[in-house]
Amino acid sequence: MRKIWKKLGFVTLFLLAVVSLSACESYGNSTAEPEKDQVYSQVKASKKIIWGVRNDTRLFGIMDIKENKLVGFDIDLAKAITKQMLGKDAKAELFQTTSKTKIPVLKNGNVDALMATVTITPERKKQVTFSEPYFNAGQSLLVSKKSSIKSVKDLNKAGTVVVAVKGTTAVENIHKFAPKARVLEYDDYGQCFTALKAGQGQAMSTDNGILAGIAAENPGYKVVGGTFTHEPYGIAVDKGQTKMASEINKAFNELKKNGTYNRLMHKWFDGIPGFSIKEAER
Repeated sequence: MRKIWKKLGFVTLFLLAVVSLSACESYGNSTAEPEKDQVYSQVKASKKIIWGVRNDTRLFGIMDIKENKLVGFDIDLAKAITKQMLGKDAKAELFQTTSKTKIPVLKNGNVDALMATVTITPERKKQVTFSEPYFNAGQSLLVSKKSSIKSVKDLNKAGTVVVAVKGTTAVENIHKFAPKARVLEYDDYGQCFTALKAGQGQAMSTDNGILAGIAAENPGYKVVGGTFTHEPYGIAVDKGQTKMASEINKAFNELKKNGTYNRLMHKWFDGIPGFSIKEAER
């Protein structure tokens, strides 16, 4: 009888150990929230920040095929913040993201922070912690240089057609600010601009920075009307990583004081017809 109980005891201990290990593994791989300030502790120790950046948004983050590297305002600012935060020998590692993947890669721990044209919204604030805004984005208009359209008010006429990306707030905002205009929706910015060039619409509408990128490559077009919405971009870290966000803000404000931020704004956005650096600067 004693032997039976002994065997049962060993079995019980074995099962408890398995359950305990399973629980640990499940926590380690999991969707559990990271410990408070864990991200800042890690980047400080490693002297490296892994940034989620865009690879498809001209002027902000795009792959330069000739040089085979990512270039853009967001890329340069991410590198500058890294060195300001962690020292001159610190490294900014770049992780390529898209509109659909940027929040998931942050939540999964693939990146430490996002510098990827992330608009600060109440919904996103439920998922991530934002820095203060670093780019005052807002919806604007792109038109031919021959166009008489000067602002969103000029769109509010029967027969006016605006092209915009399907499912974006740009579509809703045109309906709101120019209810008489008709909106043609396309899957991406490339299709929208092709439609504009083909004369299928009189204006294209989305964030001013994105339109500036298109205008920079197409001399026959200009950005007009300033911004008629306020949708600033922020640097995102995982929810609750307040120390990381605080240190990013501190570094960002130092870059504003020492002139680095302004220099980068002029490097990427100078001379684009209709685009106001003063309006975009934070």
